Amino acid sequence: MSETLLVIEDERLLGAELCAELASSGWDAVQAFDLAEAERFLFERNLEPLVVLSDMNLPDGNALDLLEKVRKRGIGGEWIFLTAYGGIPESVRALKLGAFDFLEKPCELERLQIVVAGAARSAQAQRRLSDEERQRGNRYGPEAFIGRSQAAADARDMLDRLSKVPFSGLLITGETGTGKGLMARIIHNVGPRASGPLIEVNCAALPRELMEAELFGHEAGAFTGAKGRRRGLIEQANGGTLFLDELGELELDLQAKLLKAIEDHRIRRVGGERELEIDLQIIAATNQELQKRVADGAFRADLYHRLAVFRLEVPALRDRKEDLEDLLPVFIKEFNARSGQRVETVPPSVWSRLAAYDWPGNVRELRNLVERCVLLADGPVFPERWLYLGESESEGRSGAVVQDEDRLCLPLDGTLSLDDMECAILAEVLRRNAENVSQTSRVLGTTREKLRYRVQKYGLKTSD
Repeated sequence: MSETLLVIEDERLLGAELCAELASSGWDAVQAFDLAEAERFLFERNLEPLVVLSDMNLPDGNALDLLEKVRKRGIGGEWIFLTAYGGIPESVRALKLGAFDFLEKPCELERLQIVVAGAARSAQAQRRLSDEERQRGNRYGPEAFIGRSQAAADARDMLDRLSKVPFSGLLITGETGTGKGLMARIIHNVGPRASGPLIEVNCAALPRELMEAELFGHEAGAFTGAKGRRRGLIEQANGGTLFLDELGELELDLQAKLLKAIEDHRIRRVGGERELEIDLQIIAATNQELQKRVADGAFRADLYHRLAVFRLEVPALRDRKEDLEDLLPVFIKEFNARSGQRVETVPPSVWSRLAAYDWPGNVRELRNLVERCVLLADGPVFPERWLYLGESESEGRSGAVVQDEDRLCLPLDGTLSLDDMECAILAEVLRRNAENVSQTSRVLGTTREKLRYRVQKYGLKTSD
């Protein structure tokens, strides 16, 4: 199928010659004799030309004015201008508006074909990027938060509202596994910053000694091992969104620097001498009670209030169990596609057990359960034997057998998930070290921050 090319030229013979030449190369060439006719093609008939070839000065005005209108309406395509004369101001304005090239009249037809072909390649690349962004926006629209419950409907309504307002900070709260990361991606991809980057940071996963350099970047020689300049995650998110997951794990000194960056819209790399301007929105997420941590002095009150101007609470799955009927088929379809399975039927007994379960791991636990069951299914029926709900879960967590003081035996028959195994190991090593976090982190060869995150994740007891 041939692509459309619009020729805007008031000299009828020249316009007809251009259209004939371009049509011989496979273009569907359409001619307009002035700006008014071109506007009717573009705005009323919704013509979507891949390339526009236009005279600069036309009887009813300057073609740059039309290009400016086109850009404001978000209409794509590359523009090539033909001009017998033109000044520097017009050239500068055209470049700012994104004109592809200028050609002087009269123009050799061979050169014209080369320039038009280059403009077509550029416009096609832009169109592909636009289509990808549109598909990404559809994937992460508010409807991506699935569920028929009132809690899910309220969450979608709030997502829709937040996507329409400019904000510098947002705090998403909720239990682990409820979908806080999904919320952040939805808000970014349907909001005004969708064309910018989305940089995700897990504050609990980065070592404390590297956190500042990771967030703010560093100059060469700023510290041992800093061999070159590095852009920090905040700088990488410039023009888009920075998503700080597990915000409660951020150290107090970094909280102060983050607050200053939000307030001043400026950052300074570690070891740097000058400040860099930034323009971004920050979305933070936590499963902790930050207000309690503020009262305990573990979190800065000013940063909390700066981010909590907008607050979004993600409901737990146990509070919207009717959404299981919508979530389960989506996950089954996903893992059918990944594994080549054809699970289609869910027995009533499975639905009953799912509805009776409290889902401490929320939607993430449901998704992991569906993955296990679909992969182990022997046919089109969703297998009940691999559910491991209720009693199986509790038995798995308490069923680790300690053989002696140097070994810990865990069953590998599928009764324990990876999280259950990690929980059992941490609980036993903590017990052997009198619930001392520092000693346990040394024994396991990890940092206190990483261990503290997992202790909170599994609700384990410590001497702290």
